[in-house]
Amino acid sequence: MEANMDIVYKDMVTKMQQEITLQEIMSQIANVKKDMIILEKSEFSALRSENEKIKLELHQLKQQVMDEVIKVRTDTKLDFSLEKSRVKELYSLNERKLLEVKTEMVSLHAQQDRAITQTDRKIDTEVAGLKTMLESHKLDNIKYLAARKSCSLMKHCDWDADSLSLLEWPLTVVAS
Repeated sequence: MEANMDIVYKDMVTKMQQEITLQEIMSQIANVKKDMIILEKSEFSALRSENEKIKLELHQLKQQVMDEVIKVRTDTKLDFSLEKSRVKELYSLNERKLLEVKTEMVSLHAQQDRAITQTDRKIDTEVAGLKTMLESHKLDNIKYLAARKSCSLMKHCDWDADSLSLLEWPLTVVAS
C-alpha cells in the first residue's frame, strides 16, 4: 500500500505546480488567441485588399461603360445631325425643283393663254371681217335687187356704167 501511496503521491501535484501549470496553459491560450487575432486581422486585411481591388475594377468597368455610353450618344447625335442635314438638303432641293416646275407651269400656262388670246383675236378679226363682207354683200344684193326692181317697174331702162357694174356684181363676186 505504501507503494500505491507513493504512486498516488507521485501523481499528485502541489498547489504551486498547479498554479504554474495553469499559468502556462493560460499563456498558451493567450498565445493562441493572439495568433487567432493576427490570423483574423490578416484574413480581414486580405479580404479588405481584395474588396478594394474589386471596387477598383468595378469603378474601371463603370468608367468604361460610361465612356462607351457617351461615345454611342455622341455618335447617335452626330448621325441624327447628319441625317437631319441630309433631309434638309433633300427638302430644299425638292422645294427648288417644285418651284422650277411651278415656274415652268406658269410659263407654259402664260404661253398657252397668249396663244389662246392670239387665236381668239384672229378668230374675232376673221369673224369681224366676214361680218363686214357679209354686210357688204347684203348691201350689194339689196342695191342689185333694188336696181332690178326699179328697171322692171320702168320697163325700159337704160343702163349706165354704175348700173352695169351692179349687174355685173354677181359675176365679180362669184369670180373672186
